[in-house]
Amino acid sequence: MFHKIKDVQPLPDHKLNVYFSEGQRKLYDIVPLSSEHPLFKDLLTDDDLFNSVQVDVGGFGIIWNDELDLSCDELWENGQKVDSPFDGLMSLRDATEMWGLNESTLRRAIIYGRFLLGIDVCKFGKQWVISYESMLREYGEPKAS
Repeated sequence: MFHKIKDVQPLPDHKLNVYFSEGQRKLYDIVPLSSEHPLFKDLLTDDDLFNSVQVDVGGFGIIWNDELDLSCDELWENGQKVDSPFDGLMSLRDATEMWGLNESTLRRAIIYGRFLLGIDVCKFGKQWVISYESMLREYGEPKAS
């Protein structure tokens, strides 16, 4: 399964804060990677290059330039989980993309009580958020992208 990336932020000490679609954050350290793969040493010596990191099209990795990139699997498997009270929360849009559903399907499921308000789903202004666990319970594993 791909763990699609929603956002990435460079941090001090050559670490990356990576936010995944399923509402999980991971901290990824570039230093060990640079000792295994010399091409990544440029990220340790060039702060402008390191800070230019961005999510690749589709969220399947991150990129710095045409030569430097990392897959979502590498970041997921070797990143350190960052605990947060927001773990496992995602937008309805992210949930529909991951499970291959229409957003109206989830909205109807909320209206008909398949998801408990304040426990499985919550609305902040105009934005609904839903828990990853409740999506697993109702729809099983996410669809492969």
